[in-house]
Amino acid sequence: MTTVLADTGPLVAFFDRSSSEHGWVVEQFKSLTSPLETCEPVISEVLFLLKRAGIAPDPLFEMIERDVLRLSFRLSDEFKAVRKLLQKYKSLPTSLADACLVRMSETTSEPVVFTLDRDFLVYRRNRMHAIPLLAPFL
Repeated sequence: MTTVLADTGPLVAFFDRSSSEHGWVVEQFKSLTSPLETCEPVISEVLFLLKRAGIAPDPLFEMIERDVLRLSFRLSDEFKAVRKLLQKYKSLPTSLADACLVRMSETTSEPVVFTLDRDFLVYRRNRMHAIPLLAPFL
């Protein structure tokens, strides 16, 4: 069974109707099976970007409460692996959220990363495998 790992971009675009990707993201959400999985660093980025755009965070928290979006990653358990990923991709603007999602893809049997970020074309799971993506640029 495919596990959809949600990145920051699609979550922000879902709530920000002015986003150029809003329509595409809404259409994808209609076809996705809940719950989507993510990590706290993604939530932190989303909250920051929503605040900057003047968008209330309540709908994001409601997604978590309704189990549409699930926080399923513990950085404290994966710190060493995430650190190695940050070191490996230091030439890119790799965020902690991106490194956590790469690690989540490595620990999930059938992952798909839902993203707007082209850096996921470069990232590799388990050092050599392309990460399956749900992205508008594919």
